[in-house]
Amino acid sequence: MTALGAVFLDTNVPMYAVGGAHPNKDHVRLRVREAIAEGRRFVTDAEVLQEILHRYTAIGRPDMIDPAFDVVLALADEVLPVTAEDVTTAKGVVLSRGRLSARDAIHVAIMRRHKIDTILSFDRGYDGVPGITRIGE
Repeated sequence: MTALGAVFLDTNVPMYAVGGAHPNKDHVRLRVREAIAEGRRFVTDAEVLQEILHRYTAIGRPDMIDPAFDVVLALADEVLPVTAEDVTTAKGVVLSRGRLSARDAIHVAIMRRHKIDTILSFDRGYDGVPGITRIGE
């Protein structure tokens, strides 16, 4: 079997994985197992780790940071850096696709630079982004 391309892990994947009861918790497990069975590898970017820090600090749950980091670092074969070029590309994404957050635009820019066309995310904001296929629900 020929392996398909890499799958980008969005921030909500580890957060659903370590969070409380939620329908997406089971979807995370299923989609991860499917991707592994297809021979895909996972990648993410440093911004995902920063988002985990930001979110769990903001809601007063620093106890969740280590478990979420553990999920990301166990699944991802590579954590890609965020460069000035990525931020500039993200600016163009935001200006042309107003419904994406700045953070999501960073992920799109990094995916484009690394020629990654699939994202595991439960964020529908990625739907309709040219060249990106979202897997999730």
